[in-house]
Amino acid sequence: MNGPIAVLAGTPVDTRMGVAYLEERGLPGVPFPLSRGPREQTAFQHAPAADKRRQALAVLRGAMAQGCRRAFVYCNSLSAAVDFPGLAEETGMRIVTPLDVYRRLALRYRALGVIAANAQGLSGIEKVLLEANPALDLLGACALPVVLAVEAGMPPEELVERYRLAALAAWFADGGMEALVLGCTHFPYFKEALAARTRLPLVDPAEEMLRLLTQ
Repeated sequence: MNGPIAVLAGTPVDTRMGVAYLEERGLPGVPFPLSRGPREQTAFQHAPAADKRRQALAVLRGAMAQGCRRAFVYCNSLSAAVDFPGLAEETGMRIVTPLDVYRRLALRYRALGVIAANAQGLSGIEKVLLEANPALDLLGACALPVVLAVEAGMPPEELVERYRLAALAAWFADGGMEALVLGCTHFPYFKEALAARTRLPLVDPAEEMLRLLTQ
């Protein structure tokens, strides 16, 4: 399946990140942000399910009109808020989300830490992980201010220091977590800066998403 890939995400910033991720790997991405910013996206995620579905379906149909037959949902909390498997069936598109990766990831670990943009995203990730592996131990945290800092372009090292992310990673490690899931697509922005200050492996689902999209 060739042609452009629709990149759906919560805000223009993470949508651009998703397009850049694909283009760095030689794949054409077309941006389709669903909101103008993180706070608006959080409000969208708390809207009635029918409203969210209607808006996402309209975006997907617009993408299909531009020749897209695949969609790369580069947003964890959006993935948790919208029934993308149902939309894939209705539209005939191949749609890949971070949640598809977490279903596979859950079977590889006994204990995972998760940081997400908001409670909606964290809840969705937890649900998928525990459905796949009910014995999995989880610790989680929400960090919308970190998302806002990424959107504002704060340097990664400063961001990690300002929001005490190394201390947060140490809390996860002290709790016996085997790895830390970067449960927001804004968070790979500071992955290298945080990796230099923690012994926990940091899990970014994007590579596995790409494999699922192109297989």
